[in-house]
Amino acid sequence: MKHFIYIFGLISACVLGNSAFAVSAGTVGAADSGRGIQLTTTTTGGQARGKAGLANTYKTNQRNTYFMVTQPDVDTACRQKIYACLSDYCGDVTVVPGQRESKCKYATESELYNYALLCLQKDTEVLLPQYGVNTVNGQGGMNTAARLCPSYVQQEVMSYLSMANMATQLSKSNSDLCIQRRQELEAAMSCHSVALAYGNETNSKLTTMLTDYCGAGVPGGSAEMVTRFSNAGNVGADIWGWAEKIVSLDLNKKGEDWQAAVDAVLAGYTNRMNLACGDNMQINTVPHASSGSNAPTALQTVAALAVGGMMAQNQPPVIENPYENQSLWYEVQSMSEIFDYNTASQVVMAALSNSSLTQNAFLTSAQMDNMKNAYTRGTKVIVLRDSARCYIVPISQPTMQEQSLIAQSLSGCISK
Repeated sequence: MKHFIYIFGLISACVLGNSAFAVSAGTVGAADSGRGIQLTTTTTGGQARGKAGLANTYKTNQRNTYFMVTQPDVDTACRQKIYACLSDYCGDVTVVPGQRESKCKYATESELYNYALLCLQKDTEVLLPQYGVNTVNGQGGMNTAARLCPSYVQQEVMSYLSMANMATQLSKSNSDLCIQRRQELEAAMSCHSVALAYGNETNSKLTTMLTDYCGAGVPGGSAEMVTRFSNAGNVGADIWGWAEKIVSLDLNKKGEDWQAAVDAVLAGYTNRMNLACGDNMQINTVPHASSGSNAPTALQTVAALAVGGMMAQNQPPVIENPYENQSLWYEVQSMSEIFDYNTASQVVMAALSNSSLTQNAFLTSAQMDNMKNAYTRGTKVIVLRDSARCYIVPISQPTMQEQSLIAQSLSGCISK
């Protein structure tokens, strides 16, 4: 019995001791670090565990910096959008010959402008990336190409047309046809000089000389070119011309304005080269004096012998232009765009009639002075150019030969 009491007391002491220890542990103060372990470090600022808050801040800063540095601004983003629209419509701008045969080869500015607007109106996606925390999930609204880009269309269409035009010019200048036409014009210029030098010689001698300079064996030359220059200005266009030949028995005789006819042949080859290469080369020739001899023609002499009378001798020609080196036309570059012929004509007439000090949005004072001097010295046509067009404005009446030369040399210009 005594042993049983001893064992029971020992068990009771152990149980009471554990309970006392639990009560004591629960009474430890919050500032006492002697017992227990602090499991959390939550602060009043609401930060996450450990250094997670600092890491999140760094991540946000890096993301914002990346977007601000690498993403485009509105102007750049709109330029890319508009160029993509025009490229889809016309094909990308390239300098490879023959690869721009699309419907935009002769497209107008208004056509491209309208298409670019329609293309942008269908684009309602976000133009620039949203990297702000409060707008990261935003969709549509103000930040779209349809809302931000229409104001940039006009500028980008002009830039696209300029690039397309330069690409066309470059591809034309390096094309096989352009090189062929340049060689042809080089041979034609040689034959032009020969034709003027030997125009009064016999037809056989002239043909022989032309064959040596622009015949079939010369690069760019041909038998057709020789024939054109040898027959330029031959008398025989009317009955009196044939009668003149028959009387004098000179089948190689040239007409009075044969030099102008030779110039017209050269102008034709110049125009062929301009069309093939996209150039604007012009041949300004010196007006040739007429063969105004006082001696009567062979036909007049025969007629006088037949009727027994005397024929009046030819009067010396009246030289209208004492400045023999003055060009037939004078070119002027306008400072502003000119969209129709009536405006071009008004600009030219105002420059010739008003004082050179008069304010003019198209011409400078020096240009107006030069135009007046050209008119005084016998220039008959003013060629007014802007960035894309040219206009032929006559200021005095040219002859038929001069009109033919102007039409062939300035075929790309607009005339009334």
